[in-house]
Amino acid sequence: MTIFRSLPPVSLPVRLGVAWFFCMGGLGIYFPYFGLYLKENAGLPGMQVGLILGITPLAGLLSQPLWGQLADRTGARTRVVALLGFGSAAGYVAYLGSEGFAALAGVTLGLAMFNTALLPALVAVSMALVRDLGPEAFGRARAWGTVGFGILVFGFPFLLENYQDIADLRAVSSGPSEPGLELMFVISAIWTAIGGLIVLTLPRQGAVSYRAARGDWRELLTLGPYLRMLVFTFFAFVFLQGPMTHFPNLVRHYGGSLESVSRMWIPMLAVEVPLVAFIGSALARFGARRVMGVAVFSAGVRWVIYGSATALWMVFGASFLHGVMVAGLMVGGPLYVESIVPEHLRSTAQALLATVGIGLGAGVSNVAAGWLFDWGGATAPYLIAGYGAMLLALAIPVLIPRESIASSGRGNDRGEG
Repeated sequence: MTIFRSLPPVSLPVRLGVAWFFCMGGLGIYFPYFGLYLKENAGLPGMQVGLILGITPLAGLLSQPLWGQLADRTGARTRVVALLGFGSAAGYVAYLGSEGFAALAGVTLGLAMFNTALLPALVAVSMALVRDLGPEAFGRARAWGTVGFGILVFGFPFLLENYQDIADLRAVSSGPSEPGLELMFVISAIWTAIGGLIVLTLPRQGAVSYRAARGDWRELLTLGPYLRMLVFTFFAFVFLQGPMTHFPNLVRHYGGSLESVSRMWIPMLAVEVPLVAFIGSALARFGARRVMGVAVFSAGVRWVIYGSATALWMVFGASFLHGVMVAGLMVGGPLYVESIVPEHLRSTAQALLATVGIGLGAGVSNVAAGWLFDWGGATAPYLIAGYGAMLLALAIPVLIPRESIASSGRGNDRGEG
């Protein structure tokens, strides 16, 4: 760590934003293109693609609570996030040379033990570090993660094209349309490893080091608002995750190319960055229930348009709604949870939220979307999930308590520096 101590001093918000830039940026290739890689480059049928995509969230059911408990019990939240970054980088490298359903499933399982817990753990660390700066500070740091994600989404086709020229890789009728797509694993590994190094420069003292005693996690089971938030999150991801994972295949269905998949992220991220940066102000003004309700309903509208489109430009236009969904649910949800749980359990609470949503809900969604893709075609998962999401949004007044009620469940601070 001597090299870090010799660097010029950089403000905490800047370092936190850079950490998000790299930790989330590594997903900018893996998330959008992994389903396409499995289907075209690995040559797997739709059901096997769905099963492998389902491994990641299901593995999170085990890994996320364990990492969350480790962070809360030890108080070493910053070092846990760094370890998750390095483990994720190693997992990406392990894909190189892996062939066939069994091998790819095994590597995906190993990677998932680290990368599913990376962002929830970074959320908990970020919340602790900016606790005195307000929710807007977290939103701005998280927005840099979207910027990193977007840079790799937009830049990867250019990098892949140059790699194909250098390696003399050409598409043939009996092979994948984008040979050499495994380059995405190398770039994701490098990007995420850098993120782990940046995280090591973040503070390790103060609120980020609060420790929980053995068995303290049971307090979460007594918080009614938190339990109801878990139920809502589960169903939200059931309707949202699977269609998003299969998005590259939908673009292919409408005649798009790899470059089309990349361009589709332009409207998504153009709206997401400013919304995420200022979501704290929206939550303070309108309340978490309304913000999350708008997020889920807009996602439902988006899926219905995807499933009913007659041309690729309609899919492009509906993609502007992506930012509303991410800001309201992926940022608003953790901020809502942060306001209702004790600080010494923040890592466990955020990990459990991700476990139920990104783990269980998304796992069910990925497998169901894969089955629907084979059964009803590329548009079937979007139509079914779209109407389901809109109904869920309308049920929010019943599922999620008002903030004034939820805030009473927040426990007292406990911990050790």
